[in-house]
Amino acid sequence: MKVLIKTSDEIKRLRESGERLAQVMESVVAAVCPGIETLALDVLTEKLIRSAGGIPIFKGYNAGSERPFPASLCASINQEVVHGIPSAKKIVRDGDLLKLDIGMRFAGMVTDMARTVRVGKVSPEANILAAVTEASLQKGVAELRPGVRISRYARAVQKFVEAQGFSVVRDLTSHGVGRELHEAPQIPNYISRDLTDFVICAGMTFALEPMVNMGTFSVKLASDNWTFVTADGKWSAHFEDTVVITKDGAEVVTKC
Repeated sequence: MKVLIKTSDEIKRLRESGERLAQVMESVVAAVCPGIETLALDVLTEKLIRSAGGIPIFKGYNAGSERPFPASLCASINQEVVHGIPSAKKIVRDGDLLKLDIGMRFAGMVTDMARTVRVGKVSPEANILAAVTEASLQKGVAELRPGVRISRYARAVQKFVEAQGFSVVRDLTSHGVGRELHEAPQIPNYISRDLTDFVICAGMTFALEPMVNMGTFSVKLASDNWTFVTADGKWSAHFEDTVVITKDGAEVVTKC
């Protein structure tokens, strides 16, 4: 496994890409309201990315599916975990948990981020699920600095999530990012036999994204061959940031 070390110039461009992507995300989140079509949010996302000088990295992306991903935005609702396809028929409702996932190439560098939006008045359990997922990402990132092993991140996320009575998705992972959307390594958000427990170095860049379920950690692929949903139909939350490892620790470049 080769983890790419980014140059100082690449990191500078990643920071700018991340700042611009965070501004796009803030604007898309602000547009969310009961009754809006997820297709309208996708149209807005692409417009904002291109206005920011970027390229929507998800649109046309092919990860082995029968068809490339058709949108600039992944919009996943409630039991949909990730990779939900926007549609005019897919309407946001009061009480939903809407997961927004956006990626952008800017100045040659790719950043990737996701947020879970509480739409209107959500249930207490849904509110807690979203809060726990966001906090788990923060706790995991806080463990990262040069010289420590990546298992510090995975253990922190899993320990916190499971202590709150939720589960961490096993079949989907965090990943390297920067020159491309998906780079080595794959990083489980939990302790796994499959985790390659490498030592973190300055210049590494990751897209860290815990996906947390109310019920079982098991997921399945929907009939569209893109959307992952929970196996038991219970709800899920998702937060993601692009993180640069510096000599001082972990820097979130998609902060918003």
